[in-house]
Amino acid sequence: MKLLYRPNRLRQSVLAIWVLSLVLAVPQLFAQHTQAQQNPALVDGVDAIGITVSDMDRAVDFYSKVLTFEKVSDTEVAGESYEHLEGVFGLRMRVVRMRLGDECIELTEYLAPKGRPIPVDSRSNDRWFQHIAIIVSDMDKAYAWLRQNKVEHASSGPQRLPDWNKNAAGISAFYFKDPDEHPVEVLQFPPDKGLEKWHRPHSSDKLFLGIDHTAIVVWDTDASIKFYRDLLGMHVAGESENYGTEQEHLNNVFGAHLRITALRGASGPGIELLEYLAPRDGRPFPSDEQASDVVHRQTVLLTRGADAAARQLQSSRVNFVSSGVVANQTGQLGFSKALLVRDPDGHAIEIEEK
Repeated sequence: MKLLYRPNRLRQSVLAIWVLSLVLAVPQLFAQHTQAQQNPALVDGVDAIGITVSDMDRAVDFYSKVLTFEKVSDTEVAGESYEHLEGVFGLRMRVVRMRLGDECIELTEYLAPKGRPIPVDSRSNDRWFQHIAIIVSDMDKAYAWLRQNKVEHASSGPQRLPDWNKNAAGISAFYFKDPDEHPVEVLQFPPDKGLEKWHRPHSSDKLFLGIDHTAIVVWDTDASIKFYRDLLGMHVAGESENYGTEQEHLNNVFGAHLRITALRGASGPGIELLEYLAPRDGRPFPSDEQASDVVHRQTVLLTRGADAAARQLQSSRVNFVSSGVVANQTGQLGFSKALLVRDPDGHAIEIEEK
């Protein structure tokens, strides 16, 4: 009996220790979870999408007359603070902020020094690809208007994504190019997709409604999620895997098979990650790209504390373009402090404190 009794007591002791360890661990796990929830995001959301252009008057004419953006401001800046922010010595910039609906773009022409044009052989799966996605109230009317204004096609024509693709079914989209060859997308959501704001009643003559997101090509979605979600504090708002003839003709990439991840902050447009599962021959971001090059786009994010954000980014070994946090001594362009960094693929992210 003693031989039978002792193993039972041993098992009971082991079980008691295990239960006690769980009881002690639960408060710690709860505290860690609560602390993670309480940690504020580094950024609040997207303020604008910046686009470098070669001819400001031509660009403003296109975005205002063809896409119905309204000019908000037109500012010329120069000086050391902007040089240290953008990483371009001897710069003089003309910056025009334009609004469509609730969202904004910032067009920048480098009066000095002039940068390089977009590579003529750029494709939609090259990692320097970035577009803005403009929501339209009627795709047929939008396409007819764009044809009337002789835009350059990037897609073969508007594409309706097929019903078998649950997360993208019924979305209609078309890619074209602005005068500097920057890709632009027009997009119409079916009633069951997209933000509620895109389905509100609009005046019959309002064709272009606003910017839903900016899309960027990435090599590794998981690495990008670590940057945008885990580090910056944005959240994943949706995911889809798209392929087939419609997607191929939309992107103009034969055999296109994409993993698409939508991220959003508390405000502003989203950031959409486009990972080409096939083909995997998209070229990497140019290592010598500068903000003065016309290929340059920068997504402008808002923060309540630029210095704290910079410390966190530096500790995470993020690649800085700016020389740390740059104070805006002139007060122009509407921010007090800013920094410019690159995401894991090289896309420029400007983080501003108003």
